[in-house]
Amino acid sequence: MSGRECYHCKQWIEEGEAHECWKTTEAALTQDLSEDLQDAWERLRETAVSFGDQRIYASHKSLMFSRKSWYFFVRPKRNFLELCVFLGRTLKAPQVRRVDRASKAKLVYVIQIKHRDEVEAPITDWLQEAYELSDVLASKADATHATSKPQTRMVASGVKAKLTCIDVRKLDPSFAGREFDETFLSALPDGVDPCGERGEFHSFVYAGPMLDSPVSVAVGETVVRNHFAFADLVRS
Repeated sequence: MSGRECYHCKQWIEEGEAHECWKTTEAALTQDLSEDLQDAWERLRETAVSFGDQRIYASHKSLMFSRKSWYFFVRPKRNFLELCVFLGRTLKAPQVRRVDRASKAKLVYVIQIKHRDEVEAPITDWLQEAYELSDVLASKADATHATSKPQTRMVASGVKAKLTCIDVRKLDPSFAGREFDETFLSALPDGVDPCGERGEFHSFVYAGPMLDSPVSVAVGETVVRNHFAFADLVRS
């Protein structure tokens, strides 16, 4: 039987069947929360709204709070709300369960919220700090945007990618599987667009601020067919 398993929800999808599980709403993500978690969610939302202009929306399994970029998001779980806050400094506190590097400028702190009474200082202070930081970083980004090249901005933003397809008429096959980074950019010959806008190469983004978590991949076999070199990526 032809079809595929959805990477996100693991549901089997028949060939030709419409499936958009990543499209959701705030109500859909919060409707099954317990009363305590519903109250905690409402307090988190009210706190964020009090900061000022922003965009609040649902995306896949998360509730996003964004200005020009996300400053925090919430993943509703069965027994808690997973609060992920973007800050520009090192933070040590008992509320923090995990910390990950989101970009060169930001760390994301993961906190579990189980009751509305936990939505108070210092957590609300961190949320406001994240809100204000987004303005500061946006101003710096605007200034950088006017002077830097798009490929440099992409690398600096924390986006990580590997080259999966190379046009061997424009690049050596050895570029297949390479990391898209400053070393790669400096090695490009003259005449090759550093973003591959003329089809010189294609890439797979496996980490970055737009992803909930990195996709762990390793480079497998490289095969040359016709005028192209293809590098297999496998889950690692």
